[in-house]
Amino acid sequence: MKLGFGLYPHIWDDAHLAMARQLGCDSVVASMPLPAGNGVWQTEDLARLESDAGKHGLELAAVENLPPAHWDRILLGEEGQDAQMANVQQTVRNMGEAGIGCLGYYFSIVGVWGHWRDAHQRGPGRGGAGVWSFDVDKVPTDEPPDHQDVWGMGALPHRSTDGTVPPTDAETMWGRLEWFLQNLVPVAEEAGVTLAAHQDDPPTPKLRGIGRLLTSPDNLQRLLDLVPSERNQLEFCQGTVSEMADVDVIGTIRRFASQGKIAYVHFRNVSATLPRFDEVFIDEGYVDMLEALRAYHQNGFDGTLIPDHTPFISADNAWETGMAYALGYIRAGMQMLGMR
Repeated sequence: MKLGFGLYPHIWDDAHLAMARQLGCDSVVASMPLPAGNGVWQTEDLARLESDAGKHGLELAAVENLPPAHWDRILLGEEGQDAQMANVQQTVRNMGEAGIGCLGYYFSIVGVWGHWRDAHQRGPGRGGAGVWSFDVDKVPTDEPPDHQDVWGMGALPHRSTDGTVPPTDAETMWGRLEWFLQNLVPVAEEAGVTLAAHQDDPPTPKLRGIGRLLTSPDNLQRLLDLVPSERNQLEFCQGTVSEMADVDVIGTIRRFASQGKIAYVHFRNVSATLPRFDEVFIDEGYVDMLEALRAYHQNGFDGTLIPDHTPFISADNAWETGMAYALGYIRAGMQMLGMR
């Protein structure tokens, strides 16, 4: 198993790549690292990311999250989705040529939305640390997103400023996801690129009038069974899975790791399941994180594991300090369990 670090575009630089290696990471995940451009990520730009990581002795384990402008018409089932699919297919081919073996994606119109308290505020976390908090009673779940606000990014320049996205039920979204996979998985197989699906965070059945898909372990299996392929896998967000109602987190890890269906892991702890939770420090949530590490290891997962969120600590660099704490905890756990 590999210890990894996720980097956003504004911190994809030598300093943070060096930090990742200094803290014991083997690999990095680049989150939406390139601008939307003309709708296709070019081979030379992707290869540069691979080179940047390699200069610091790191593997680029995955690129995650396409810009909404690359696939909003696919998510919405609109005219123009065929042209966008052709572009996404070319991006996947270009990833293969650049030697990048995994694309993480989140098939959602709304994206990550609804947290009523963000980690930038001094909050209820240990010692007053800022945390992300969700409470279904505090969220206007039927308020639709604007036409421009797809995937929670807002202001897509090619979209009309008028109106809102119409209500969309979950089965309609499942149909769009199936079309997406049917068209993209064969290209991914040829390119040697794994498609890795992120779960809906928060995993509510509906949000802003839009049906949500990956909200239970059985729904994760449904995605995998839509288009069976070694290239159709999960970006297993353990934090989101832990938020699901009535979930057996360790059992769910075993279920998908034993199938070889976890491409990489977002390793995060939370205080409770729905309907309300806080994203707490890795060592104080309700999930036994050492038992989780053991479950991945014993069931054949040998990919990259990253901390994806962290409380904000009272320090000059709040996010980096929180991430360093999480990485140290994970690395120690791996060593204790004989994984390193």
